[in-house]
Amino acid sequence: MKHKDGKPINNPNKNRTLTLAITVIALCGFSFYLGGIFCSGKDGVVINSIQKTLDSPRQSSGSLQIKPISFPECSMDYQDYTPCTDPKRWRKYGIYRLTLLERHCPPTFERKECLVPPPDGYKPPIRWPKSRDECWYRNVPYDWINTQKSNQHWLKKEGEKFLFPGGGTMFPNGVGEYVDYMQDIIPEMKDGTVRTAIDTGCGVASWGGDLLDRGILTISLAPRDNHEAQVQFALERGIPAILGVISTQRLPFPSNSFDMAHCSRCLIPWTEFGGIYLMEIHRILRPGGFWVLSGPPVNYEKRWKGWNTTVEEQRSDYEKLQDLLTSMCFKLYNKKDDIAVWQKAKDNNCYDKLAKETYPPKCDDSLEPDSGWYTPLRPCFVVPNPTYMKSDLTHMPKWPERLHATPERVTTVLGASTSAFSHDNSKWKKRIQHYKKLLPELGTNKIRNVMDMNTVYGSFAAALINDPLWVMNVVSSYAPNTLPLVYDRGLIGTFHDWCEAFSTYPRTYDLLHLDGLFSAESHRCELKYVLLEMDRILRPGGNAIIRESTFFVDAVATIAKGMRWVCRKENTEYGVDKEKILICQKKLWQSSNKGLR
Repeated sequence: MKHKDGKPINNPNKNRTLTLAITVIALCGFSFYLGGIFCSGKDGVVINSIQKTLDSPRQSSGSLQIKPISFPECSMDYQDYTPCTDPKRWRKYGIYRLTLLERHCPPTFERKECLVPPPDGYKPPIRWPKSRDECWYRNVPYDWINTQKSNQHWLKKEGEKFLFPGGGTMFPNGVGEYVDYMQDIIPEMKDGTVRTAIDTGCGVASWGGDLLDRGILTISLAPRDNHEAQVQFALERGIPAILGVISTQRLPFPSNSFDMAHCSRCLIPWTEFGGIYLMEIHRILRPGGFWVLSGPPVNYEKRWKGWNTTVEEQRSDYEKLQDLLTSMCFKLYNKKDDIAVWQKAKDNNCYDKLAKETYPPKCDDSLEPDSGWYTPLRPCFVVPNPTYMKSDLTHMPKWPERLHATPERVTTVLGASTSAFSHDNSKWKKRIQHYKKLLPELGTNKIRNVMDMNTVYGSFAAALINDPLWVMNVVSSYAPNTLPLVYDRGLIGTFHDWCEAFSTYPRTYDLLHLDGLFSAESHRCELKYVLLEMDRILRPGGNAIIRESTFFVDAVATIAKGMRWVCRKENTEYGVDKEKILICQKKLWQSSNKGLR
């Protein structure tokens, strides 16, 4: 072809043009992917060489290289910063059903890229089991809760310490006597039948702390509210706890998880809003499990005068509560003085007899029963799947046998099986032996609060079961849902998305463990923010065991150094090149911004 002036036109090769276009689009997309994960103009973290990454992506011979970075200190008013439950943001949300106390994480442009400082005078926490009875005042310097609850013997300040006498609103004479009384009316608490429990509105977690010696592992749940740092006190004592509130969203747990739920004057309006809060307790409670209530309206005949109400109002409240529980197939199991115990139906016979028009209605199949991450509460109750009848409390192996018994619900997880479960157990026994060589403090009272940041079956925790520690097992909200299996084993855990902050206070864990988390989540979660969150929740002097692909190890070590961590690279127990272990320690430092607020 020629122009009208007779000059030839270069007709390009169409295939070559198409190939070039596809290549450009692919390179742009991959560069955007890497930049979204690791680049930030604010902190100067950049990819050292995109071409190098393209040449050897995630191979043993290559690794991600980033430039050194040094994170600044946050100001002192961030010493107890909880990003997703930040009181400074409460005014943006309504008070209806206390939605302001739910998780509301800041948008990306409001995320803090600084190191949360410890309080002035912070000391390494008192070691377990002494920590159950006392903690350093300067580590949790809150006087409000001490002043308001001193008459109930929650805690008292003496010199440089807070002491925990074991009192509570409904057990001013001590939690030990209260639990002894409870065990008398619930014999299953004594023989290993009851293993996992949740305490809603936990105070300073004295109930959960007492149960530890009785072989019952409890998650203490409380919001960040005007009781000021209930969960922080619990974790400082070495007792499992998490920030949370029953409001408009489900709790971050699967269905049929807990053997027992407890409310000791927790002030949750169980019969309001159509009973939706009690429906959530029904969902997370295992068939045959127990719901324990002490406080209004139980024993209203004798207690009503002290509750600023009338006997008629309390009688009406109790009757409403009993009717609501009956409509969800709970039965009154026992009642004595201030404690009433209801038991969830052991099988589906009762549910099958309920009329279709009954209230509250049974949930349909449009909502996954185990979904527990930003899942709205609905005014219906979940009927247990009749396929898994060996998962009810009466058929579960008793503790400690259930720890190593293959859970019946293993068949619900894609790719899971009895053999995979058994192999995972064996694998983690060997790995824990290796970890203890690399970190001799593991297995001693120097490490108490532990988090497995991306567990599968809970085998990391199971291998540590005889050590003086407890493990919060975290299952990614984007991973296969194996959390029901963790609970079936008699362990505890929660759903979480590591692109966001965890529901806890700063400085609450002694050891963080992850296994391939960055390899699994780096396409969604920015590396530096995950590590900054780890720094926030790790105690000064605490450790992190980071088991990762060789591709990420150097980048993680570089960012960790910018957070004032000290890390060393170690081989795995198998000595392979494609995977390494970083043993890191967070150092104690005092803020240089003491005058800034």
